[in-house]
Amino acid sequence: MSRIGRMPIAVPAGVTVDIAENNKVTVKGPKGTLERVLPKEMEMKLEGDIITVCRPNDLKKMKSLHGLTRTLVNNMIVGVTAGYEKVLEINGVGYRASKSGKKLTLNLGYSHPVEMEDPEGLESKVDGNKIIISGIDKEKVGQYAAEIRDKRRPEPYKGKGIKYADEVIRRKVGKTGKK
Repeated sequence: MSRIGRMPIAVPAGVTVDIAENNKVTVKGPKGTLERVLPKEMEMKLEGDIITVCRPNDLKKMKSLHGLTRTLVNNMIVGVTAGYEKVLEINGVGYRASKSGKKLTLNLGYSHPVEMEDPEGLESKVDGNKIIISGIDKEKVGQYAAEIRDKRRPEPYKGKGIKYADEVIRRKVGKTGKK
């Protein structure tokens, strides 16, 4: 039995979960509404304020979908109540970010500034050398953060670039001169 899959999901007050046919799950909460179609083989039961996910058999595919389905539903519930947030740090001389409206402008040592538009449902804030991305969909927050990081990945010699706040960059020793 999947350790994660068999854990029940508690639905907090103020959140409504609707499980329609073909496992179309709609979660409404104080921060917004999320909708997702989950694998139809999984059996989801809503009893009171607890959701349980069951699998039909012990095939390898069903075992792998069991924990995934439960985690996706849990992420939706956490998203509409607390929301998700990713923090990126910009390191490097002359590297900076600025925000105007929904447009994020990054100066990353290229000949031109890199401009990015905030996707639907996400918000980015610039605080000094930090970029904070927040939203209710965990997948979209992570994807947008990864796209921003890809504009200038951290390099191992000086650590210049955009990195996640909790990321540790493995540093390398540079060249040494002749004696």
